[in-house]
Amino acid sequence: MSRYFVPFQALRRQPTIVVDSTGLGAALTLAHWRGAATPVALRDDTSAGSALRALHAPATPGLQARAVTANHFDVDGFVGVWALLNPELALRHEPLLRLVATLGDFREIDWHHPLADHALQLVCWLNAEERARFYEPFGAPARRRREDEASAEKFAWFLPRFAELLENPKAARAAWEPAFAHIKQAVAAVQGPATTVRRYPAIGLTVVQTPEPVPYYALFGPSIGTDMVLSLYDGQRYEFEYKYTTWIDLESRPTLPRLPLGALADRLNELEKTARRWTHEGITDTGPLLRLSGRALSKPQRYADPDQRPIFASSIVPAELEQQVVAFFEAAYAGIEPKKYWSWAEVKAPGSGGMLRTEN
Repeated sequence: MSRYFVPFQALRRQPTIVVDSTGLGAALTLAHWRGAATPVALRDDTSAGSALRALHAPATPGLQARAVTANHFDVDGFVGVWALLNPELALRHEPLLRLVATLGDFREIDWHHPLADHALQLVCWLNAEERARFYEPFGAPARRRREDEASAEKFAWFLPRFAELLENPKAARAAWEPAFAHIKQAVAAVQGPATTVRRYPAIGLTVVQTPEPVPYYALFGPSIGTDMVLSLYDGQRYEFEYKYTTWIDLESRPTLPRLPLGALADRLNELEKTARRWTHEGITDTGPLLRLSGRALSKPQRYADPDQRPIFASSIVPAELEQQVVAFFEAAYAGIEPKKYWSWAEVKAPGSGGMLRTEN
């Protein structure tokens, strides 16, 4: 049975499989979004992983639908859609596709994996071509249609071209090589003697102390298995971030819920002696940042790599900054047990900032 892609607006015109999205009337949902109606047996860390699981379970109700859609374009969603449209090739390359989806969405990968470089090449190609031919993530010009409409153009361009790159990435080397080389250089720096990594497993925090800001694909590599990253750069420049792993329903391991960052920002502002203020996004943002603020960052700037945005010097010394962050989360998470499948209602419940308790 052959499947085909349809724009998201066509969801209700025929039985349709919805990938990395949710939509009323879907024949089957394959998404890791919090609360998505993905069948229990098909749940996975990534939406592409759920699509690959579905290919191993052809009797899954709804999988017989021929139309496939998504309401946005990103690496994970694209890989999931492409896999459903190219099942034999997808299953042949399943380990690689899983790495691509994870690197694209969570920005983390084990660089010792034999397929890591191939995965990075594919992600760099997808990112480079998306920016060159369309627009950067979250950066649609105001005159453009909504992403659920405009993304159909991206799928139409990428879907027929991905198979060649999957089997022969050198075919488009000129497109992916600049970013690939830059990221590999950053990976080497993070793995080098000038970088120190400290992990606090009880609160799910990784601290990466490295001289200069680096791309996320390098920065988040040491953070696998944790959900928060504190970056300490030379010159007393810092950023804290909740990873995307706590925005979605992670299947592989339990997590702690996100907590509002206002109290931590207030404490850092008490200590801060510069004219700048510590600011942050809300917990429902895909990747809330806590940082010294100049002019507020746009969503595209926050989504972009740390080495592509200004990071300002603080008066707080690194050891004190780290101690304050660790102490805040140790106190806030005291008595909260990690679990899978936090609902947004639980995460946003009154008093959840250190008061939410669960026995699950």
